[in-house]
Amino acid sequence: MTIVPPAPGEPRRPFGPLDSGDAWVVSPTGERYWGRFGAAGLLAYDPDRGVLLQHRVAWSHHGGTWALPGGAKHADESAREGAIREAQEEAGVPDGAVRARFESVMDLGIWSYTTVVADVVVPFEPVISDPESLALEWVPVDEVDARPLHPGFASAWPELRALLTVRPVVVVDAANVVGSVPDCWWKDRAGATARLRDRLDVWAQRGVEASRVALDSTRWHPRVVLVTEGAARDVADPTDRDDVACAVEIVRAPAAGDDSIVAVAAEHVVAGDRVFVVTSDRGLTERIEALSGDGDPAEVRPVRWLLDQLDQVPVAEPSVPTAGS
Repeated sequence: MTIVPPAPGEPRRPFGPLDSGDAWVVSPTGERYWGRFGAAGLLAYDPDRGVLLQHRVAWSHHGGTWALPGGAKHADESAREGAIREAQEEAGVPDGAVRARFESVMDLGIWSYTTVVADVVVPFEPVISDPESLALEWVPVDEVDARPLHPGFASAWPELRALLTVRPVVVVDAANVVGSVPDCWWKDRAGATARLRDRLDVWAQRGVEASRVALDSTRWHPRVVLVTEGAARDVADPTDRDDVACAVEIVRAPAAGDDSIVAVAAEHVVAGDRVFVVTSDRGLTERIEALSGDGDPAEVRPVRWLLDQLDQVPVAEPSVPTAGS
């Protein structure tokens, strides 16, 4: 492949100083792809309004078609970070307005494009904030096919649409997970649970390989429900970080933690979510496996399944103090 910067005077987005990723990747057969480090786009999904689409200006690549806000990734960015940044630059997506759910990657070897599908958690109106857009619209899911779509988005849309109803939720037995790590957790259960909370948030934000949760696509960003009990109930609620909505919800068990875990799992199963409960407790496992609902049955993952992944997440001090501290 060949890396070629934009020609003098060539229209490009955004106007201003070039980032190191702002260049064309040219294949040996002459095809050009924007983004030295690949590109990413954001599919923001609002169940009430549909998906956010961009009507591309005539001079852009495949001008006149409808596609997703997106563009070249920076050298130090993940696909999720790049897609959200580009959507903020192109469509005025506010900080914390979307939460990533899954990623779909088209990898050509010399170049890749990642579609980041994200749920709208704070409704917003898009704003045209650069010269690449003729219009920005919320398009109902059933009407997307009626638009003249960018060829790449058109080919990806059927798979993306089919996955819009898939919502993975990981319910974590906090006592079982914390108790499996000999880090003196018994001296400060709330503090140990807060460390787990923060690592779970980083883990979910980074994403889980699809094969680990037996789902289609490339990488998923599950919602995490951390169920606490006893002294660990004092752990503080998580807070959003910068432009990222927190991925962890805390449920405080009023009595036995197992009862609350079963209740939370059952609620999500009935809602049709894909539920994964993390515990190595045999009795709790049997209760979870007995659940049924409108969607797929809940699945149990052992504590080691989670710890093996959290081992890749840096240990940090809790981002917020425990309640009462």
